[in-house]
Amino acid sequence: MIERLSTGVAGIDGLLEGGVPRGFFVAVTGEPGCGKTVFCIHFVARGVEEGDRCVYVTTEEAAESIVRQAQLFNIDFRSAIDSGRLLIIDAFSGGSDRWALGRLEVEDLLEKVIEAKKELGYGRARLVIDSMSAFWLDRPAMARRYSYMVKKVLGKWDFTALAVSQYAITTSEAFGFGIEHVADGIIRFRRAVRGGVLRRYVLVEKMRQTNHSLMMHLVEIHPGKGMVIGQPAGVGREDVALPGEVSRRVLRAKRRAEGEAP
Repeated sequence: MIERLSTGVAGIDGLLEGGVPRGFFVAVTGEPGCGKTVFCIHFVARGVEEGDRCVYVTTEEAAESIVRQAQLFNIDFRSAIDSGRLLIIDAFSGGSDRWALGRLEVEDLLEKVIEAKKELGYGRARLVIDSMSAFWLDRPAMARRYSYMVKKVLGKWDFTALAVSQYAITTSEAFGFGIEHVADGIIRFRRAVRGGVLRRYVLVEKMRQTNHSLMMHLVEIHPGKGMVIGQPAGVGREDVALPGEVSRRVLRAKRRAEGEAP
């Protein structure tokens, strides 16, 4: 029987036959502002509740900002850190703190995450890297190699990992191609304006060993509660598809990047 870890969001667990299989490396993708970090906060919070060793790597905001965001949803990351159930690795602020990452290098990331796991102790572990895209912004052709390296190394340390991949608003494509090919699963968040209102959506595009939902669902984020998944969204392909010429440019860029990849 497959052991599944709850994502901390009941509605998404329902799309995944109960959760993410233990040991999986899952890409969480989408444009800015569509709910990726909120989802990751829920994933770690559930891990803290269940006694998992939890590590959160933040590359685009300070560790304290993640703590404050969690507090908006009545999630107490400060107590989890103080009690040794959670470590936040700050790859944004720099500095000399033990849990700061001075360089955005994959080797440094792996070394620091393994150090954190040893600090937290033996047992089932959860990891968030928010975001992986930061490690290849200036070398997108390396995305697949870096993603494979992280998956291979951290899989030996009993991590179930969420790796955030940022998408551009203009093209809805990833900064660097490759993480989706390496990942065991892809949870895709989207955003769109409908009737003058920002709407968020989620779609499970891939999850190995799982008879997952193929429907796009509405996402709502409520203060004090967090992420709530609604009913299947009445969104057609024409609502999210890119214009033809943009799609062709994206495809050409993807082929060039994959051709350059080692």
